[in-house]
Parts: sequence; C-alpha cells; structure tokens
Amino acid sequence: MEEYLPLIIQLISGAVGGNVAGSILKNVSFGKLGNSILGILGGGIGGYLLSYLGVDTSGGMDLSGILGSIAGGGVGGGVLMAIIGLLKNVIAK
Repeated sequence: MEEYLPLIIQLISGAVGGNVAGSILKNVSFGKLGNSILGILGGGIGGYLLSYLGVDTSGGMDLSGILGSIAGGGVGGGVLMAIIGLLKNVIAK
C-alpha cells in the first residue's frame, strides 16, 4: 500500500488544485465534478512530469516525497483544468 500512497496523494491534490483553479478562473470552469475529474488527470500527469525533472515524488513517506506529491498533483491539476478550459473557450468562439 505504501508504494501507491504518493499516487493517491497526487490524485487527491490534483482534484483540489483543479477546483481551486476553477474557482479562481470562473470563465474556464467546468463545475465541481468536471474540475475534479480534470484535476485528477492533471495530478497524475503533474506527478509523472515532476519525476522527469528530478523531483522524487515516489520516494515514500518522507516529508520531501509527500510535499513533492502534493505540489505536483495540485499544480498539475490546476494547470490542466485551466488549459482545457481555455481551449474550450477558444473552440466555442
């Protein structure tokens, strides 16, 4: 179970990041459920990309691993939700 905990943290913080970005950027929001789903996807992608940049997000339960998972998930979730929302607005015009 300990090997999956960083991924779970990334997905949860991604959902939170997607909803925070949706509340800040109301014109690109998809609603709570849509923001959560995009945030979860972005959280997984963000954690994966951070591991390529050298940030150890799968390093277990030490403080740096947990903070890296939270940061990667939250930022990744917010960024993906904002990008998809902006693309939706551009295509709708």
